[in-house]
Amino acid sequence: MTAFYALIGAKALYLLWLWLGSAIVASLLSKRKGYGEKPGLATGLILSVLGVVIWLLWPARPGSVWKDRGAFGRRRPVDDPDSS
Repeated sequence: MTAFYALIGAKALYLLWLWLGSAIVASLLSKRKGYGEKPGLATGLILSVLGVVIWLLWPARPGSVWKDRGAFGRRRPVDDPDSS
């Protein structure tokens, strides 16, 4: 019987990490898209992984980091003549 509870505990820990990780990612995505961290954190905590998918599909505001630098940021400036 103890092994059964141990398996439930490990599974619950993995689900907790997934829940918290998705809240962090949704928060970062919403901040990068120009909406601030709180809406992303709320959707990540309430909807878990679905919140991350929603923020990946949600359009970015004009002038946001997502619009200016792209999804992952640029390594070189746009005006750099060495970039090809």
